[in-house]
Amino acid sequence: MTKAKSNYIIFGLFIGFSLVSLLINFEFGISIWNNFLVFAKDMILILPPAFVLIGLFDVWAKNETIEKHFGKTSSPLRFIWSILLASTTVGGTFVAFPVANALFHKGAKLSSIFTYVTSASLFMIPMTIMEASMLGIKFSAVRLISSIPFIIGGSILLEKVFEKTNYKLPVLDKNS
Repeated sequence: MTKAKSNYIIFGLFIGFSLVSLLINFEFGISIWNNFLVFAKDMILILPPAFVLIGLFDVWAKNETIEKHFGKTSSPLRFIWSILLASTTVGGTFVAFPVANALFHKGAKLSSIFTYVTSASLFMIPMTIMEASMLGIKFSAVRLISSIPFIIGGSILLEKVFEKTNYKLPVLDKNS
């Protein structure tokens, strides 16, 4: 059985479970269905515009520019560029991973990509504004500034582990 076929079967079982739950008023099943609807609505609202923007990034961002600012010959400023790019990413990891994939294929260094992905969940501008309004600017500033050395250090360490083990990221065959 193929993976796609098993995914359809699992989704069918979920729909069946949800319908039975609605019919017999099984609260746990109804709660799961309601959570699924909220998640599905969020996905429908976020993903289409996000993928359009990712497609535009993939087309408009030149490989030379990415290599210059994020690649092997780039300066340590690549970490700041990665954090700045991540802070403007809307949609969390749903968007961060496709952008990271585009960065990888355009020649970005692994440490730049790891910094970007990690920062995408920590430095989102809307989240930081809300956090600062609730917990104070001082708290937000300390959290953000204290995170930077750990993000960069972890990215460099992870890149070295990948290089030492000669690990290669899987590349999808565009013909399949």
